[in-house]
Amino acid sequence: MKGNKDMVYDCTSSSFDGVISMMSPEDSWVAKWQRLGSSKPGVYAISVTGRLPQGIVRELSSRRVVYKSRDTSSKT
Repeated sequence: MKGNKDMVYDCTSSSFDGVISMMSPEDSWVAKWQRLGSSKPGVYAISVTGRLPQGIVRELSSRRVVYKSRDTSSKT
């Protein structure tokens, strides 16, 4: 996404609730509870409003990256 403002706009949200900061996701019970136990160390939103565009989800899938939506705006 570096240097691509459109991609940043499409793939991020300023509407989120709560954050989890993890240094050792594999050892964190909170990371396991939030299904982040296999994630990289960093800061994660607990829930967001919005979804990634389908083209981005397909691209992630083609790279064998599992997309775990945290969208809580609808129950579909």
